[in-house]
Amino acid sequence: MMSIALPLTALLAFSGYTVSVMLQAEQSLIDFGISLMSRPDTAQVVIDLYLLATLAGVWMVKDARSRGQSVWSVVPYLLLTAVFVSIGPLLYLVVRGVRERNRKLVDLARVG
Repeated sequence: MMSIALPLTALLAFSGYTVSVMLQAEQSLIDFGISLMSRPDTAQVVIDLYLLATLAGVWMVKDARSRGQSVWSVVPYLLLTAVFVSIGPLLYLVVRGVRERNRKLVDLARVG
């Protein structure tokens, strides 16, 4: 359970904050993105963020492959990452942690 505590806490907190902000926003997510890209200083932050999101996406694909999963199993996380950046990798970590914990419980049940 410890392996999912931090990403789950971050996922719930950030997702809640994101929903709250989006409900109060005076412009669409697309309009907000366009306005961020219209100035060099904010565009630099967005570009940096999406470079990091790309690295997270590459990691998720490689990690899924190393665990014997299809690349297609990562597509929902990649789509979330493309829109909300942090939410995709955080959800991937939570789901991966839950799967690992369940696998360990099944292995223990077989031994016992």
